[in-house]
Amino acid sequence: MIDRIVSLIAFTACACVLSATSVTADPTPKKDGSVLDFKVKDIDGKDVELSKFRGDVLLIVNTASQCGYTPQYAGLEDTYKKYKDLGFEVLAFPANEFGHQEPGSDAEIKSFCSSKFHTSFPLFSKIVVKGKGIHPLYQYLTSKDTNPKFAGDIPWNFAKFLVNRKGEVIARFAPGDDPESTKVVSAIEKALAEAK
Repeated sequence: MIDRIVSLIAFTACACVLSATSVTADPTPKKDGSVLDFKVKDIDGKDVELSKFRGDVLLIVNTASQCGYTPQYAGLEDTYKKYKDLGFEVLAFPANEFGHQEPGSDAEIKSFCSSKFHTSFPLFSKIVVKGKGIHPLYQYLTSKDTNPKFAGDIPWNFAKFLVNRKGEVIARFAPGDDPESTKVVSAIEKALAEAK
């Protein structure tokens, strides 16, 4: 009898854990959510809560190592260095959806960015930014339900989203928009001028 009670308690506990897990694992973006609600993995595979960037201005970019726009890594690094002390972060998300231009492993991507461009801004684990298996962060960024002003599929590598200190998307730039262009820099500076 005692064995049966213990088994029942154990079964109930497992069911509760499974139920809780399925609720917290729901990847569906919330309409009233923010970029800061998401958890991602860094280039070393460690979990990172984007809420740690609350109060910072973010430039979120899907990157690739074998693209015509790959030299933008240099501009991203220079822009990051120029504004990081004011609360600016570049968040780079390698992706392989466009021309298979990011075929490498996370370790290879990290080595490439470090050796070729001396990047010091946060690099994240390779993710899917368009189509089947899209990461919840990019589902949020590209969905009309969650980001109506700046929604739409990612067209190519190095598309950029500018996020204000509250985690709201306030601008979107095309892959060809250089990170050091007047258009991008003026938007960054305007966002940085806003109070925390």
